[in-house]
Amino acid sequence: MTTGTDERSALVPWVVLYLKGVCMGTADAVPGVSGGTIALITGIYERLISALTAITPTRIQRVLAGIASTRRDDALSALREIDIGFLIVLGAGIATAVVTVTRVLDTAIDQFPVITFGFFFGLIGASAVVLYGQVSLDGPRQLGAAAAGFLVAFVASGSAGTALGHSPTATMFAGAIAVSAMILPGISGSLILLLLGQYEFMTGALKTFVDALLDVVMGGPATALVEPGAIVVAFISGALIGLFTIAHAVRWALEHYRRATLAFLVSLIVGALRAPIVKASEKLTEGGQTWTTELLAIFVVTAIIGAALVLLVDRYTSVIES
Repeated sequence: MTTGTDERSALVPWVVLYLKGVCMGTADAVPGVSGGTIALITGIYERLISALTAITPTRIQRVLAGIASTRRDDALSALREIDIGFLIVLGAGIATAVVTVTRVLDTAIDQFPVITFGFFFGLIGASAVVLYGQVSLDGPRQLGAAAAGFLVAFVASGSAGTALGHSPTATMFAGAIAVSAMILPGISGSLILLLLGQYEFMTGALKTFVDALLDVVMGGPATALVEPGAIVVAFISGALIGLFTIAHAVRWALEHYRRATLAFLVSLIVGALRAPIVKASEKLTEGGQTWTTELLAIFVVTAIIGAALVLLVDRYTSVIES
């Protein structure tokens, strides 16, 4: 009896961690709210950063070398240094939420573009307001970084965002950039995808991949997995590359040029406010519609709801940090 109770007690922290991953994944799937912020709120941010930065080529080599029985102990030691159990359980929660939420959002973008992008606008706008309270613009370096961040995002939010295309190389690049944003409090990986013109493409590809996978499990042809699977693999490959390169570069910039880097990153969010408006307009045009007073009102109302959600999250973050 005692053994069963002990096993359940040992399982509870892992279940809680999984649910924290679900919350992070939900945030990461929506432009405007950062999974890093959720990690901060739930008290796992520092452990997450430590685990991610512990993944080095040297440790990966030690793990792979563990295939040989003589080096198995060293491989297990490397896995413990990476905090592999933590990353697997948290990653499972994130993946569960991303797959679920993106399926809903893919449909929502097609069926209710004004409501969906209005909600995104509110999330992004409120995130910018909250984060600008942490930014100092009292010097030429900070002002220059802020102007550069705004211009990059504003230009990318327009037709320039679609210039990247959807080739495997573009998908890998998007994955590398997005994963770097996902681990920063306040900066959303999905927002970066939206700026790069990859958000709808990736949510659609992920939905198609999951549908094809379920079909294969039910006895369908495996060939249906090839095309969407290639896209998902390219994105994940880019994310892994970004984890070892761009993510470390961003952290280095924050350590050495914190104020300018924050000014650049937060200004990216402000410039990105153009993206939901552009995307909603494109969807209306595709459906043979134009903006009306009613649609504008719907956009504004859903934006207010999205903004209120971010402000609520920020309030709880402030309480936890104090």
